[in-house]
Amino acid sequence: LREATAPFPQAEMFALRDAGFTSVFEQLVSCILSIRTRDEVSGPAARRLFDVARRPEEIAVLSVEAITERIEPVAFAFGKAAQIREIARRTAEEFGGELPADFGVLTSLKGVGPKCANLTLGVARGVAAVAVDVDVHRVTNRWGYVAAPTPETTMVALEAKLPKEYWVEINERLVPFGKHICTGRLPKCSTCPLLSMCQQVDVTEHR
Repeated sequence: LREATAPFPQAEMFALRDAGFTSVFEQLVSCILSIRTRDEVSGPAARRLFDVARRPEEIAVLSVEAITERIEPVAFAFGKAAQIREIARRTAEEFGGELPADFGVLTSLKGVGPKCANLTLGVARGVAAVAVDVDVHRVTNRWGYVAAPTPETTMVALEAKLPKEYWVEINERLVPFGKHICTGRLPKCSTCPLLSMCQQVDVTEHR
């Protein structure tokens, strides 16, 4: 899987981490921006916002309109701008500007679910946590590695089966793998280097 994804761009949150955006707050913001938005859009949006404000106390004093202007054209830009500003305010006021690396704290923030919390903790702090997005859900079920109807149940299944040392890396690898090889429609099965271990569950057509 590492070899198969080596030619492709990194998943954006990991690319941001490697570019120096390593705080829990920065990674959470980038995860929020990525929801229903392609990496090619959410990554530059995060960088545009961080160009003018990286610290929670800096973002908290921006208007929702100013944040929206920096993050467009991500999906639901105005709503995400309001959410990010509120999280920045709480981080500055309640946590002294440093968002704790704590699942309970992150999921207490408005609009932050288990996927974003786990991915943030994994990328920012290396905390062993499984983050299941559409790619991880689709690919692991297509492989037949798990059989789960929703991303939430896939997360539970992976936590029970996948060795803990791969909990963070599974997202890092399967996002580009799902984007470029094991696509939602017409996956590239004929050239997939992992075809021999894949059960091709529910695949009726492929390239």
